[in-house]
Amino acid sequence: MRYTPAGMPIVNAVLQHRSQQMEAGIARLSEFEISAVAAGEISGRFSQTPLGGLYQFTGFLNKKTRNSKSLVFHIIDFSAVQDSAPI
Repeated sequence: MRYTPAGMPIVNAVLQHRSQQMEAGIARLSEFEISAVAAGEISGRFSQTPLGGLYQFTGFLNKKTRNSKSLVFHIIDFSAVQDSAPI
């Protein structure tokens, strides 16, 4: 955890996603990693979360910096989910 000059707590992470999606009637494996950030109150709970778990996240995508073309996922909330059928 780090703090902004204004004292707001920030946690940076990399989220991994893996699922099976239907596209044009065909099952397709979807896998990716994305940079994420949790700021403010949620950062404390997020920093205490065990690594490697399965979670559902709520948030939004935004540019990493004002002039950047890369995206970062801003975590607003999250919850643990039960392991589903293997993909």
